[in-house]
Amino acid sequence: MAVETTGRVALVTGASSGIGEAAARELVRADFTVYGTSRRATAGETRDGVVFLPLDVTDDASVAGAVREVLERSGRIDVLVNNAGFGVAGAAEESSVEQARALFETNLFGSIRMTRAVLPRMRDQGSGRIINVSSVVGLIPTPFMALYASSKHALEGYSESLDHELRERGVRVLLVEPAYTRTGFDANSLQPDAPLPIYAQQRQAFDRVMASAMEGGDDPATVARSIVAAATDPKPRLRYTAGAAAGRVSTLRRFVPAWAFDRQIRKLNHLPA
Repeated sequence: MAVETTGRVALVTGASSGIGEAAARELVRADFTVYGTSRRATAGETRDGVVFLPLDVTDDASVAGAVREVLERSGRIDVLVNNAGFGVAGAAEESSVEQARALFETNLFGSIRMTRAVLPRMRDQGSGRIINVSSVVGLIPTPFMALYASSKHALEGYSESLDHELRERGVRVLLVEPAYTRTGFDANSLQPDAPLPIYAQQRQAFDRVMASAMEGGDDPATVARSIVAAATDPKPRLRYTAGAAAGRVSTLRRFVPAWAFDRQIRKLNHLPA
């Protein structure tokens, strides 16, 4: 396949909807050639200037094939946006180890697979940016979403550590941290596979809090603009909080005393003081 001359090239996982879809469109507007992926995409299908490829981030062969396709078409990858992921709502005790493993397989190990697949080319280029879509729940405790929060805490630690390893190679690893965003995330979150009656009332209360928060959340375009900033800033920051709410949470986590922060977490989640 002939290599196209395209300028900057971006690869976005989970680009069929929500934050990934908005990010892919914004990167097109920023003059990137953009490849978006989803598990059910048709190879070569184009939507709003985004070329789609099928990809399952939990499968080594699928990851290798998608990255190879981008390189055959465009010859380089300048930006990888690791966005694919999902949530599990419910008390931590209500999810089996198998369910926890499946969540980490996508949210953490999927990002690691994608990163390892693009790094050889980025190192050869002497440039590149890997943008991991984290969350403010990677900074704070989130009762009744412990598995999702722990996957994002792990992604934060992986990203910050890897960034130190790669800077001298011209590659940066950056984090974008949204708060609640108006996507289908809550509707697509899995229910626990081992529900317990003792948690039923609290789980239902959490579901109502989450639905309300998502309804009043940021537009995905807000997060997309932060992703484009991370992709294009001449002197990128390690962390980009996306939206006013995310900025407030990040600031409060750094400066509010631990006891006061703990009290607020319990209040917001309708837990006894």
